[in-house]
Amino acid sequence: MAQSGLLHTNPSETYVESQGQLRQPERLIVGISGASGSPLALRLLQTLADLSQIETHVIMTRGARLTARYELGDQGAEELMSLADAYHELDALGDSIASGTFKTLGMVVIPCSMKTVAGIATGYSDNLLLRAADVTIKEKRPLVLVTRETPLSPIHLNNMMQLAAIPSITLMPPMMTYYIQPETIADMEAHLVAKVLERFGIELSSMKRWGEQGLE
Repeated sequence: MAQSGLLHTNPSETYVESQGQLRQPERLIVGISGASGSPLALRLLQTLADLSQIETHVIMTRGARLTARYELGDQGAEELMSLADAYHELDALGDSIASGTFKTLGMVVIPCSMKTVAGIATGYSDNLLLRAADVTIKEKRPLVLVTRETPLSPIHLNNMMQLAAIPSITLMPPMMTYYIQPETIADMEAHLVAKVLERFGIELSSMKRWGEQGLE
């Protein structure tokens, strides 16, 4: 199991060569909250694990660990953590991602519970996931919230409306997409993950777009 703030790989081995110079991989923070949708987090981390130029920093809430066991099996939480380049404990408020000087591409919370939405909307940074989101906002970096709840109450909608007014934040509920003619749930998951990563300038060749590949 990865320890808080500890990279699985030797950072010197993850540098890539660019124009004759060594460049450090781009970092992406991945928060996982307790809403249903652990398979989405798994698919995202599996996809990022195949991209050597992206270094993932993962934080999970206690609710996320519980939900992962229901949705991914007894070792679900451990499977998610094993895919991270760096895993951070929820109460490790002194870790690197708690500071804006630690450069990242931004942050995605997938899935994002309404409790987490409320914490972000009010600036209530009482754990590392909420603090990392707060830092992402203040540094004007992209923050994608894969909000997962239905039906939505007026409280949920008010919190999301407040966040939607911030230009750097994208609310991306995991909606089912039919125009790609999916054959499996995994096809829908892959499409959503591609849409999430596009917000950080990461384009996947597998992305199916309306008007392309006969999708119209």
